[in-house]
Amino acid sequence: MADFLNTYGSLIVNMLLGAVLGLSLYLPLMAGQLSLASPGFYALGGYIAAIASTQLFPVAQGQLYAVPLVLLEMVAAGVITALLGILVGMPVLRLRGIYLAIATIAFVEILRILCLNLDITGGAIGIAGIPQPFRFSIGYLWLAVPLLLISGWFVYRLEKTRVGRALLAIREDELAADAMGINTTYYKVLAFTLGAALAGMTGVVSAHLLNTWNTRQGTFDASIIYLAFVLIGGSRTWLGPVLGGIVFTALPEILRALGDIPGLPLWLAAFLKNGRLIIFGLLIAIGAVFFPQGILQVKRRNSLS
Repeated sequence: MADFLNTYGSLIVNMLLGAVLGLSLYLPLMAGQLSLASPGFYALGGYIAAIASTQLFPVAQGQLYAVPLVLLEMVAAGVITALLGILVGMPVLRLRGIYLAIATIAFVEILRILCLNLDITGGAIGIAGIPQPFRFSIGYLWLAVPLLLISGWFVYRLEKTRVGRALLAIREDELAADAMGINTTYYKVLAFTLGAALAGMTGVVSAHLLNTWNTRQGTFDASIIYLAFVLIGGSRTWLGPVLGGIVFTALPEILRALGDIPGLPLWLAAFLKNGRLIIFGLLIAIGAVFFPQGILQVKRRNSLS
């Protein structure tokens, strides 16, 4: 068991962090907003952790006393990304549908180009040597598990509150919600901001886990992957992004293992190992046709029938 955890500890932690990133995308979707900005906030959170732990408050590798610093970085990243979410969300969320998606993709690209050309972010090379408070990857479960549990509980409770009901009303019919006196702009920005803060805090944990951080962490490719988490897992319940994040984070490793099966044609083995985005695209297309509300929602409907 110890060997299994040491071997696959990093993958297990990434699966949990993927579930949190799915929730960060689900929050704007609660208000019917197709935002693809989560990778940008995720990358920003990682840069905050990298700069703080290597330049502002450098600590040694493997020192458990660095854990409080990581927690402070998570708080700082949550606050900074939330403020940026407000600044970006107020003008951008006036758009709808595909136009909103394009605007948030543009935000991710602008942030990536800025980080690519700034000295403080290490430019194209990025920042290496980010201290790791845990000697083994599995130790990061002490950060990833509470983050996922608290995030899941928060979103679950949010759906039951007046704010959650307002978000759902906006998702079903924004014009009707506005006619009922719901401040649609306020609630859309709120959902966008909460998702931004969640992605930023996740980036902090990922930066310390990976030990290095660069502009490849926040790209358009990541936007498509996070979207797959929600669409395939289920976009009508908070458990859908959690399921999608866990399964789709593990999928590349599963495909890589299948590609190593002896006797496979070379083209098939290469496709399984390197065609992750193609497979994600196919699954999104298939899911949109056969499971328009996600697999988890279909199971729930079948269980009630």
